[in-house]
Amino acid sequence: MDLKFHQDLAKYGPAAAPIPVSLMQARAYCAELTQCTYENFTVVSYLLPRKLVPHFQAIYSYCRWADNLGDEIADSRQALELLKWWREQLEACYRNEAWHPVMVALNETIKQFQIPREPFLNLLTAFEQDQLINRYSSFEQLLGYCQNSANPVGRLVLYLCEAYTEENARLSDLICTGLQLTNFWQDIARDFDNLNRIYLPEEDLLRFSVAESDILEKHFTQEFRQLMIFEVHRAQQFFMEGQPLIARLPRKVRIDIELFRQGGLAILRKIEEQNYDVLSRRPKLRKVEKLKLFLKGLKVGLARRKI
Repeated sequence: MDLKFHQDLAKYGPAAAPIPVSLMQARAYCAELTQCTYENFTVVSYLLPRKLVPHFQAIYSYCRWADNLGDEIADSRQALELLKWWREQLEACYRNEAWHPVMVALNETIKQFQIPREPFLNLLTAFEQDQLINRYSSFEQLLGYCQNSANPVGRLVLYLCEAYTEENARLSDLICTGLQLTNFWQDIARDFDNLNRIYLPEEDLLRFSVAESDILEKHFTQEFRQLMIFEVHRAQQFFMEGQPLIARLPRKVRIDIELFRQGGLAILRKIEEQNYDVLSRRPKLRKVEKLKLFLKGLKVGLARRKI
């Protein structure tokens, strides 16, 4: 359980009295929330232009709250009510009536970069879907979920980078779907144990003769290994197909965005290194591995600045 989130929910949630906050206070809250949350790679690195940092933090905080409202609330009906409330807070944000610190910060970002509602609303659709659906019969069905759960994040980033075009959005969707699939394969055991969710498509389980009981009992078999080889390769393909996006972005943000892609690929390599056994141990990057990725990006960035 995320104790800080539940404390914040009591302070800023639907049962709390509105507490007016300044833009400075709102941004400080988002900065703290961003810094204290574990991710596969640092959400905001030192390579990101400083003027974009508070905007990335505002969007991340919106996503973090929505995710927590879906996953940190044990009762699905209550989670759906809270997600409905968060949707109402977003609408208040677009009416310039926000008081929640995340929405106060987000309001400034939306205005500056002229971001439409759709990506934010699509994310909420995915979190609501999580309360109603916990199994996926086909990969196409899973991709439909990714269209709302992951792809909007990349589109929001494109708006921040002032690089939104239909082609860039298509390439961004590929990378974001790759990141979402990577997260699914990384968290197979945890999602099942904590949330009773299985994102592995049932058609793939059937194809490789893997039973749901194998996941329940953490029974790592050769069949499960073959399934994971297939799924890891599938995720890698999305990252490869989305790679041309990086060269299409403004130079000042290319490295930071590429680090997200490389972070996803690094997690897939971790899965390979532990023989595809994600049932007994969750693959994640150590601090030294994150540092190596960061230093590699920094080296490339400094070299490009000298050209």
